[in-house]
Amino acid sequence: MGASFATLVAQCLGLRISEILGPQWGDFNFQNRTVLVQRSVVGGRVDEVKTEYSKDHVPLDPRLAEVLLNWRAVSVFPRDTDWLFANPVTGRPFHQDSLQKSQIKRAAKAAKLGEDIGWHTFRHSYRSWLDETGAPMKVQQELMRHASIQTTMNVYERVMTETKRQANSQVVELVFGPNSQNSATSEASATLQ
Repeated sequence: MGASFATLVAQCLGLRISEILGPQWGDFNFQNRTVLVQRSVVGGRVDEVKTEYSKDHVPLDPRLAEVLLNWRAVSVFPRDTDWLFANPVTGRPFHQDSLQKSQIKRAAKAAKLGEDIGWHTFRHSYRSWLDETGAPMKVQQELMRHASIQTTMNVYERVMTETKRQANSQVVELVFGPNSQNSATSEASATLQ
């Protein structure tokens, strides 16, 4: 069940898999609808994020926040110091390869999408979806948390938080579908059962 939530987080936030496995529940501020990306997990080892630009608060759309709160409600590890995607046996974060082999590769094969689908595919999709929403390049750079301006565009001004939140919500709407505000709760409940 954790892999499907990790996939949803990947689609809605564009995080690297190491950053998806890194958050603890205390990194989420559900009232302000943000998550602090501040650590990564690679091969079971906890470390800092890739670059200083990767460490940032990321907007959390209400639909994704609701799904995560429902996940926390049924999680074996719901404390602030617990990992968002904890292995039920060890309490430590899952290993990214085991999630990829057991969930993503199997789903891609069933959908006849080919062998090249992996965690980073979701990050590329997120970037493409940001383009589709018409989000300004500076907003895209900040949501992607790119260290090099060459990765997105050569713009240095800071973007207003509300603009980032709106662009992120448009991507989440692409994931959940239109008019999903009311159906997010029922879909989350169905997924959890």
